[in-house]
Amino acid sequence: MDEHVIEALGKARVVVRDGKVVEVGEPKINYCPLFDKYRGIKEITPEAVKENIEFRIKDFGMCTSERKLRMKDFLSFGVSETLGTLLDKGIIDCAVIVSEGCGTTVVEDPEFVQGMAGRISAFLSTSPIEKIIVKVGPENVLNPETAEINQIKGVLKAVEMGHKKIAVSVISAEDAKTLREIEKEHEGVNIYIFAAHVTEMSKEEAEELFDYADVVTGCASKYIREVGEGREIFTAGASIPIYGVTEAGEKFLKIRIEKIGGLKDKPDAKIPDPLI
Repeated sequence: MDEHVIEALGKARVVVRDGKVVEVGEPKINYCPLFDKYRGIKEITPEAVKENIEFRIKDFGMCTSERKLRMKDFLSFGVSETLGTLLDKGIIDCAVIVSEGCGTTVVEDPEFVQGMAGRISAFLSTSPIEKIIVKVGPENVLNPETAEINQIKGVLKAVEMGHKKIAVSVISAEDAKTLREIEKEHEGVNIYIFAAHVTEMSKEEAEELFDYADVVTGCASKYIREVGEGREIFTAGASIPIYGVTEAGEKFLKIRIEKIGGLKDKPDAKIPDPLI
């Protein structure tokens, strides 16, 4: 039996077991402009969450051995799309990402980054799926036996593999801080920290995240927006802002903007409701 625990749209907790949705919690967000735009979801209810997860299972095999792993860009301006562009241009050596069926994985192929991470929500835990691990290469998976999710260990694995320019996705300020300490301990290694899934983060953690991360997504976070707007940093996107916190972060976002041919003005952009 394999089991995958997800914080999905609306930050609802979802459990998928053997390819079936077996548990759906109450969403904390009622509306998300991304899910409205791409799936026509006007209100995030437990039923809408279940339907959406079932759609993803059917559409690209999420949480199953039939998982499609190579995909083209989904969003114009998400974290995985930006990481894919940076890999494609050789600006980073690898990306340490999380995906179901394999957990923390070191990826060098831009289409794998998009395929593995672009259309999923945050996985809190996952189980190994052999077919997925074989496709991505067990040598790239942090722990093929358990599909462990641990971005700190994943970056250390990338360093051991000889990578110098390492991008990593994180969901906590604590991980971002630890990664900066690791960077100091490894001369010649640059770690680029991309923070996502930050909804419901405290103000203190939001402040700390901006102290250590290179790129931060706004998600449905009240305090990420508050802290981001209070700092003189590069910001792109209207509905879901994304912040280029450091010089490198700003450069990365501008490279992605150039790749997609610029950003359109959205004066009446809808935002998630509520922000928490």
